[in-house]
Amino acid sequence: MPAMQFFKDLSLSAVSAGFVAVLVGFTSSVAIVFQAAQSFHATPAEITSWMWALGLGMGLCSLLPSLVLRKPVMIAWSTPGAAVLATAGATGQFDMAQAVGAFVACAALITLVGLTGWFERVMNRIPAEIAAGLLAGVLARFGMDAFAAAQTALPLILVMLGVYLLSRRAAPRYAVVATLGAGIAYAALAGQMQWSSVTWELAVPQFTAPRFEWSAIVSLALPLFVVTMASQNLPGVAVIRASGYQLPVSRLITLTGVATLVLAPFGAFALNFSAITAAICMGPQAHADPSRRYTAAAACGVFYVLIGIFGAVVTGLLTAFPRELVVAIAGLALLGTIGAGLASALRDEGHREAALITFLVTLSGVVIAGIGSAFWGVVAGSVALFVQQYANSPTREES
Repeated sequence: MPAMQFFKDLSLSAVSAGFVAVLVGFTSSVAIVFQAAQSFHATPAEITSWMWALGLGMGLCSLLPSLVLRKPVMIAWSTPGAAVLATAGATGQFDMAQAVGAFVACAALITLVGLTGWFERVMNRIPAEIAAGLLAGVLARFGMDAFAAAQTALPLILVMLGVYLLSRRAAPRYAVVATLGAGIAYAALAGQMQWSSVTWELAVPQFTAPRFEWSAIVSLALPLFVVTMASQNLPGVAVIRASGYQLPVSRLITLTGVATLVLAPFGAFALNFSAITAAICMGPQAHADPSRRYTAAAACGVFYVLIGIFGAVVTGLLTAFPRELVVAIAGLALLGTIGAGLASALRDEGHREAALITFLVTLSGVVIAGIGSAFWGVVAGSVALFVQQYANSPTREES
């Protein structure tokens, strides 16, 4: 019966949303993951193993909870974490065994955070308007990049934008499907698909025994943990709540920690809530009925598992798409979510300025102490809200 219900809820728009989420999430950051692996002197077989472990981890941690909870659960790799690893690994002082030891240590910290529930308690204290401002700030960059891509691929962007606008009027539920199809068809006819990057081989997992050293724990594990929680899990939870879903955050964080522990020896460095791709699968473009959008997350999970199993084949297929096509479909697919986030952030006049500060700081992309703008946006908005509420409290007015 549950399987029958899933297929009843499934739709073409949900499958399309899942595919777009994988396309955007994968192609926008896979190069950073490759760079991180190479900085630890990974062999081609070990790099493929990283894709196997990450694909399997993201896929199963998205697919299974989505089916059980019947709500969209979106798990991704830590892109800023990969950047931290690539930078730290570039010093040449760490090998793959030390890196895997750091992955295990980071996973243990994430598991501990999930079990104690302290992260969820912090998130519960963040006003909905600030969370919405954070969501809009995280996603707005993708909307801007979609139109900025016209500088280098004007015909492609015009074709995709035209199809999107016409589809939104004629068949809004399938607007993203039609736009993606039009973009792929145009790119193929124009000879812009990079088919040479496709190699036909299956992924074979490579086990690396972890070696624990304090230098790697301090230089790799702790920074990886901090940026994963602040730059990935924090905006990820904001997206979940701004999209109107209530999920067992602590249990899901525990799940990502345990999955990373199991898969770390094969190259899974950190799994966490996704933000950008989650917004694609949790928005109205995935399905008009919010209770059926879990099928988009499930489809995304299946695609990620396929990436893990087929490794280099799927990696090559996804990276064959022109960069402009990827950023354009991401921006257009997120337009509705960006608008809803801004509307929610600015709805309450008492929280409006704090939410706007959160939005602008997040959108700025500022990085301080290695931590991304999503974290600093929440900090700035929360400080602004505290100052405004403190200044206007009855105690202050009476004195």
